[in-house]
Amino acid sequence: MTTRQQLRHGPVRAPRSRVGLVSLVILVLAILLAAWGLWDRHSHLADLRTAADDTAVDDVQLISATHGPPSRTLDLPGTVNAWYAAPIYAQVSGYVQMWFKDYGAAVQRHALLATIDAPGLDEQFETAKANLAVAQARYDLAVVTAHRWSALAGTQAVSQQEVDVQVANATAQKAQVQAAQHEVARYQAMEAFKNVVAPFDGVVTARNTDVGSYVSAAGGDLHSSGGSSELFSVSDIHKLRIYVSVPQDYSAVLKPGLTATLTFSQFPGRSFKAEFLTTANAFNPQTRTVVTELTVDNADHLIWPGTYTDVRFVIPSDPDILIVPEQALLFRDHGLQVAMVRPDSTGPDGTIHLQDVKLGLNLGQTVQVVAGLKPTDRFIDAPSAGLLEGQHVHVVTGVPGVAVKPAPPAADPATARNPHMSTAQRERIEAARGGAPDQ
Repeated sequence: MTTRQQLRHGPVRAPRSRVGLVSLVILVLAILLAAWGLWDRHSHLADLRTAADDTAVDDVQLISATHGPPSRTLDLPGTVNAWYAAPIYAQVSGYVQMWFKDYGAAVQRHALLATIDAPGLDEQFETAKANLAVAQARYDLAVVTAHRWSALAGTQAVSQQEVDVQVANATAQKAQVQAAQHEVARYQAMEAFKNVVAPFDGVVTARNTDVGSYVSAAGGDLHSSGGSSELFSVSDIHKLRIYVSVPQDYSAVLKPGLTATLTFSQFPGRSFKAEFLTTANAFNPQTRTVVTELTVDNADHLIWPGTYTDVRFVIPSDPDILIVPEQALLFRDHGLQVAMVRPDSTGPDGTIHLQDVKLGLNLGQTVQVVAGLKPTDRFIDAPSAGLLEGQHVHVVTGVPGVAVKPAPPAADPATARNPHMSTAQRERIEAARGGAPDQ
């Protein structure tokens, strides 16, 4: 057949063997693509399983209990009070005529602080003296009369009854004189109260009155609001009293011979020695503390009453008692525990054993353990509250309190929904979002 005849009858059909070859190639490519997808999915699942295993096992650090020091310190807040402190009130009503001592003035006993003008009291004093004179005159007359009537006793001029009446009247008038004398003495003593004096050697720490202020014997200096306050306050500060509330756990060391170190913010770098004086011998039921009194010499008046101070006690301690960090304790319903780790023979992993412990004193960041632990025991330094008996953990080394394994990055919202998403699918999502795929 010629070429022209072939063109007339149409194109020549390809052999069937050629079509089969193309189909075979397509089938092989499809199988390879499916196999690659399955392999990628399997690899991704293996990665997820490995990551899940890594995050399912907690990383922990182990520590051991240590022996406590031979002594320990106890720091407590304290309040400074004067050795003696006396608020001074008015004993008579009147007006302040003049005051003579101001804040900070050093005074001696019976030193004049102020004078009070009390004209009403003066008039009452004069009245009392006049009443005494009247009573004395009546008594003198009664005595003379009684003597005259007694001289007439036994005669017919007077009866014995009349004599007895005159003698009794003289006795009564004597009692009136004595009463008037006491009244005069009372007003005389009140006159002395017009002078306000210091009760002891000390320093004036308050002056709450001024010239012309009205003061009342019922209270003191009267304010415009009607309230009253002391005229002066005088404090003896040659020695000072330090009041400290000591916790119940340390009450056994409160005895004569105990000393403490005082520090003040206004005197940086300086310390003062205080000595134990007494204690209340009873605990405050709300705070479980006992008020303890210390003394400190203050001859130079350097420390002032009312100052806040830090009180440090150095207390003997038993070095054989073990101490552990407070953060290593687990607080459970049936008591306190520490999380010990029983090691596996295959590696650094282990299982949790919750060990009951009994505590002694709380030392602040550490506590004493009096039962339940040995010096060779190892336990987790900062266990989580959800640890369970027999739980599997991974033991690592590092600085206590510092995370040894960073937290995994937050999952992307677009890829975290399907854990079986392939790498190609993630790349397409990242490309559509405009970001680079994770390597």
